[in-house]
Order: sequence, then structure tokens, then C-alpha cells
Amino acid sequence: MAGSLKVLSSLFVSYFLAVSAGNFIQDVELTWGGDHGKILNGGSGLSLTLDRASGSGFQSKKTYLFGRIDMGIKLVPGNSAGTVTAYYLSSEGPYHDEIDFEFLGNLSGDPYTVHTNVYTQGNGNREQQFRLWFDPTKYFHLYSILWNPHRIIFLVDHIPIRVYENEESIGVPFPKKQPMRLYSSLWNAEQWATRGGLIKTDWSKAPFTAYYRNFNVDSTCSWSSGATSCALTGTTSNWQTQGLDAYGRRRLRWAQKYYMIYNYCSDYKRFRQGRPRECRRHRLL
Repeated sequence: MAGSLKVLSSLFVSYFLAVSAGNFIQDVELTWGGDHGKILNGGSGLSLTLDRASGSGFQSKKTYLFGRIDMGIKLVPGNSAGTVTAYYLSSEGPYHDEIDFEFLGNLSGDPYTVHTNVYTQGNGNREQQFRLWFDPTKYFHLYSILWNPHRIIFLVDHIPIRVYENEESIGVPFPKKQPMRLYSSLWNAEQWATRGGLIKTDWSKAPFTAYYRNFNVDSTCSWSSGATSCALTGTTSNWQTQGLDAYGRRRLRWAQKYYMIYNYCSDYKRFRQGRPRECRRHRLL
């Protein structure tokens, strides 16, 4: 990555120079876990904690239809095996849409696994997983979802790690009609999270805590609770039609070549009757 931070592509430069932080008091509500979730420093920060008694979570007060969502997260340090820090967008109901980041805990010294998935009309099974090229527990790093009618882009510190394209032209549903709310939670998933559930949560290391800051949303429109129409919230940024330029595609190939550890489109054993349609049309990024 030598020199890669000197000049960023036009896709990301405005967010790299200044990410305007929302206020957690105004923008989110703690939804479960009691005092295991805390809003800090007058709303500029937030923490979620997991122990034997409970995990914790929060959700945005508004729902969004398309947008770019940024969140700075410092993950649980040390032996976090069995824990999952989830950060995702989701609509409601049995045919919900969902766009997932999940951070699967590790044994002390082992890398986190970053799990991504896209659900459309209640169906997921579109997983890609990555390792990170840094320790996500020492400092805050920015995790972003860019969602427009053409594609979904997952970004880590402004570097794209995954692109999910709209393939409705070949009959693949794409999430574009259901407004989604932002959710995040810290919870115990020892049955599957670390090495398929082989490594269990070590409760002697509890409490486990993740920290949040720099929450920002730039959306076409948003709904407050009880509203019957959306309020226009988008800025002059061009995320509504964004794809990747040449620099962004190089960064994507770099992330996928060196840090991707699972791609559902390459799992021929799983899809013995034929891979999903979007995988067969072209190489999925």
C-alpha cells in the first residue's frame, strides 16, 4: 500500500478529508441490554458491552432509502472468541432486505474475520469473508456501506473490499424498495462464530466492549418514526450513482487477492446444482 494514502480516488476523497460525525443522542436509541449500552461524551461516542448476563445493541431512529453510512468502530480487544460485533442495515418483516458487516471475534493474537452478506426479500447466502490488514482493536477504523440503485459497496477505511451489483436484468432481486434502519449489537455467538463454533467464549475475559464514534449518514431520504413521507437528506455528493474508478478497482483487487478468505461464488461444493445466477454471469467482485 506504499503511497496509497497520498492520493485517494475521487470516489472517496470527500469522506477521507472530513467525515462529519452525527450525535448518538440525536441519531440512535439503545434497544436492549440495559446499562450494557452507553452513550458517551455528550453523544460523540457510544459503547456496547457483553458479559454473561447480556449483550447490548442500538438502532438508528430513522430509516433510510439508499445512502452512504459511515461508522468508526474499535472492536473488542484480546481474546474475543465467540463474540460477534454486528453492524448492518435491515428492513423489517419476513421478506426483509439486509446489508451486513459482522466482525467475528478471535483468540488473542489471531485476526478478526469480517463477514459480509446481502439479503434480498428474505434470502441471504451471499457471504464473503475477509481478514483485516491491521489490528482493529487498537484504534478506531471506518467501516462504510454505500448503497445506491446500481450497487452496494463495502468499504474499510475508504478501501472497497466488496461490490454487489444490481443484476435485476437477469432476474436476481436487488434491495431497492424497502427503507432500512441501521443496527449494531455485541452478542455471544460461540455456537458458530469462531472456527465454526470450535472455540467457545472465555467468560473469564469478560466484560467485552466495543466502541463507536463518527457515525454519519448521507441518504436520499429518511423516515422518522410515524412519518408518512421521507425528508430529503442527501448532499451534493455523487454516491447516488457511484461505482469504482480505476484506482478503486485496483484497491478492490488488492483487498480480495490478499485478504478474502471466503467467497460464496467460489464454493462449488455448496452449490452442487449450480452457482447463483449472478456468479455465473461474470466474476463477482
